[in-house]
Amino acid sequence: PYLGTACPVAPQQQRKQAIVLLIYMRSILFVVVMFAAAARAFTTVPRGSASGRFGVLARSMTAEAGEGKTVVDICTEKISAALGTDDVKVTGAYDDPNGSHITVEVYSDAFEGKRLVQRQQLVYKALWEELDSNAVHAVDSMVQNSQRKISEVRN
Repeated sequence: PYLGTACPVAPQQQRKQAIVLLIYMRSILFVVVMFAAAARAFTTVPRGSASGRFGVLARSMTAEAGEGKTVVDICTEKISAALGTDDVKVTGAYDDPNGSHITVEVYSDAFEGKRLVQRQQLVYKALWEELDSNAVHAVDSMVQNSQRKISEVRN
C-alpha cells in the first residue's frame, strides 16, 4: 500500500530511529579507528623509510635493515659506550614485542659521587637518539649505581 510513497512514521519515532542509527554509526567508526590504531602499533617500519612518521623508525625492533640488532641491543651498546662499562642490562617489557618500553640496569664508575637525577640524566643522554626517534617510547624502570657501591653491597 505504501509503494513509492514515504512510510507514515511519527516524528518522534523518526527521531528515535535517527538516534539509533547515529549510535550505530559511531560504534562502527570507533571499532574501525581502534583496529587501525592497533594495526599501526604492531607494524614494523624500517629506519629511514619514507613511509614512517617523519622518516624515522617508528615501531621497529631492527635498527637498520639487515643488521639484525634489536632496540634492546642498540640501547645496551649505547649505554655501555657512554658510561664505559660492560655491566649493563637492558630488557624489553614482557608485553611489548617491539622493545619500545625498556627496563635498564647499569653499574658504572661514572655514577660515583652523583645524585640519582644526575645518574638518570647520564643514562637518558646515552639513549637520547633512540628516545627522540620513537624507537624507545619509555624507560619503565631504571637501576643505576656505581661499581664501588655494588661491591660494598655484595661483600
